[in-house]
Amino acid sequence: MTATSTEPRHWNIGLVGYGEVGRILAEDLRKQDVKIAAYDIKLRSDQAGGALRDHAATHGVALTTSHADLAAQSDFIVSAVTASQAVPVAEACAPAVKQGAWFLDFNSASPGAKQRAAALIDGKGGRYVEGAVMTSIPPYRINVPLLLGGAGAATLAPLLVELGFDAKVASQELGVASAVKMCRSVMIKGMEATVIEAFTTARAYGVEDAVLASLKETFPGIDWEKQGAYFFQRVIEHGRRRSEEVREVAETVREAGLAPWSAQGTAERQAFIADLADEGLFGAKGTAAFARSADWRVEADRILGAVKRKG
Repeated sequence: MTATSTEPRHWNIGLVGYGEVGRILAEDLRKQDVKIAAYDIKLRSDQAGGALRDHAATHGVALTTSHADLAAQSDFIVSAVTASQAVPVAEACAPAVKQGAWFLDFNSASPGAKQRAAALIDGKGGRYVEGAVMTSIPPYRINVPLLLGGAGAATLAPLLVELGFDAKVASQELGVASAVKMCRSVMIKGMEATVIEAFTTARAYGVEDAVLASLKETFPGIDWEKQGAYFFQRVIEHGRRRSEEVREVAETVREAGLAPWSAQGTAERQAFIADLADEGLFGAKGTAAFARSADWRVEADRILGAVKRKG
């Protein structure tokens, strides 16, 4: 069955990146008995790769040995890696991509990066479509709001809907969907970094209750305790990926001719938290220890303690 089939449940689907996003998509697609293969560079690691292999075995996902191996057998490829790897993944898959195979770029990369990746895939006979994921995936899973862009977007959109995606066409012009995503991320990722910085600093001065009360008065529709806890959790768990995404956001701002002062600061704050997580500050390395604590103050105190120790 080729990627020109109008029956997407008969496709061989390949996932490049078997992290949180890849595993969620695999689970939801396998429930429909769709054939799934996956590749992730972490499969080379005994520790991280073991968990991925266990998940694949549980859900009936075939694991491949390389990008090229995955591309050669896939009618539809989803690239869901870190932002900095969006173009390198397209470059690695392009030589082996099947003629007419779809390549959906899920990555939070700048419009310029998406255009470079598209040239690689389309140049080898594949069909590149950019996908801009418009909110956090876990609550929505495969039904997460998704904007599509590119010449093939209108053709691919209804096929994705058949598979359970909430896909809508943003534009036939590459980069438009990504621009929407990137501009939104200036705000959303910036709010995450701002809340962590503001709440942790307030905690240091012992004024967090007064600050939260003031925020509630100004923005009564937001539960700042709950929202703060969620922002801390997401950044502690995904700060490395988020910092890379925001560097792409900064590049998007540069491409528009502006200096990305806010985006650069957000990227640095996200990376700072990621560094602390990698050092095991929030629990064992590679774990999301915050998920076991509902109080952001616990994590703020750990951050302050680390800052004090580092001088």
